Amino acid sequence: MKVIKQQYLTGERALFKARDLKIYDTIFDDGESPLKESCGIEIYNSMFKWKYPLWYSYNIKVDSSTWFEMARSGVWYTKNIEVNNCTIEAPKNFRRCFNVTINNTNMPNANETFWSCGNIKLNNVFAKGDYFGMNSVNIRADNFTLCGNYAFDGGKNIEIHNAKMLSKDSFWNCKNVTVYDSFISGEYLGWNSQNLKFINCTIESLQGMCYIDNIQMINCKLINTTLAFEYSSVDADICSKIDSVFNPTSGQIIADEIGELIIEKDKIDPSKTIIKCRNK
Repeated sequence: MKVIKQQYLTGERALFKARDLKIYDTIFDDGESPLKESCGIEIYNSMFKWKYPLWYSYNIKVDSSTWFEMARSGVWYTKNIEVNNCTIEAPKNFRRCFNVTINNTNMPNANETFWSCGNIKLNNVFAKGDYFGMNSVNIRADNFTLCGNYAFDGGKNIEIHNAKMLSKDSFWNCKNVTVYDSFISGEYLGWNSQNLKFINCTIESLQGMCYIDNIQMINCKLINTTLAFEYSSVDADICSKIDSVFNPTSGQIIADEIGELIIEKDKIDPSKTIIKCRNK
């Protein structure tokens, strides 16, 4: 492989259609699309300072590098990319990408990131920004932290472990989501979704888990969670008090205690839901 070291590259498409390169300690600045349509590229300890660095690229590895804020819309239409130990300050990153692995990376301005992508693996990733993961499929995240609203809207086949999510309106319009050993705080969790499962999670949510076709909760805590499960089919085993439950459509809810149970018989059939409290 050809090696490039400690270069300062400017101008549009500086390395257009590059093939089989190792790039070290290099700055890409003042020029759009420097690595557009590239293939077989390894990048180490380098900096992207301008827009659209990796579009329509294949087989890319980036390690210990930085996307500055103006490197926005940085990775689009790219397949087979691995990013390790990086800082990605730029927003609107990763659109219509396939086979993306991100390890040990901070994304402090992740607005509108990971849209319409497939086969995503996130390990030890911090992201801050709204509309993360919209319409993306086949996602696995471990040790994931997100501060941003409307996460994973329209996503499918999502598995998350050991996460902390501060996210209003997360997991809307989703199918097949499983979350393990995580903390989620945000209003209106999971609306209009199908097949959501939470295992060993702690959740705080105003009007959370509503309008869901098949939500399962195993050994979860619901803290300061009110008006839960409206028009949802539920199988929930809650190891805490639920402040209020509102018009579940079917299934069962088992909790230590329910502060307020609101059932409107003109809107739902109460006989279709079994509700039990351990601490009577």
